[in-house]
Amino acid sequence: MKKIQVEDIRQNVFSAIGQQWMLLTAGDKEGLNTMTASWGGMGVLWGKNVVTVYVRPQRYTYAFMEKGGYFTVAFFGQAWRDALKLCGSTSGREVDKVAQCGFTVAYGAGDAPYFQEAELVMVCKKLYFDDIEPGHFLDGAIDGANYPGKDYHRMYIGEIMEVYQR
Repeated sequence: MKKIQVEDIRQNVFSAIGQQWMLLTAGDKEGLNTMTASWGGMGVLWGKNVVTVYVRPQRYTYAFMEKGGYFTVAFFGQAWRDALKLCGSTSGREVDKVAQCGFTVAYGAGDAPYFQEAELVMVCKKLYFDDIEPGHFLDGAIDGANYPGKDYHRMYIGEIMEVYQR
């Protein structure tokens, strides 16, 4: 993988996150977990290039996000679609997803883990978090459709510190 500048990213954010999906990975050299995500965003906030991700508290990745100061988001080619399905449908509490998928772990800034098989990786330093508040929905249908169990996501905003591209 080659390190590039954030300004050189050419992927469409909407198709990359919403259709191609991404792996959100948190942890360090002591341990990590990864999960497939199709909710998130990229942009500029507070004069910084940022990624926004959302994690429900019952997800195993949540504890790693809470503990660490960095996380990564990675995008893969179509050949890895089954691996991303596995990472979104099984828990790292029961399955070694990295081994099952055949991923090779590498580390970026802050010892943030990512996978060398990805096409694009962003290493992010956590800047902010907040919990989705049900009383803040202006369209109540969103709450009902996405949170029947009232298990609201925690939002994390991370500054993009490094970008790697295949």
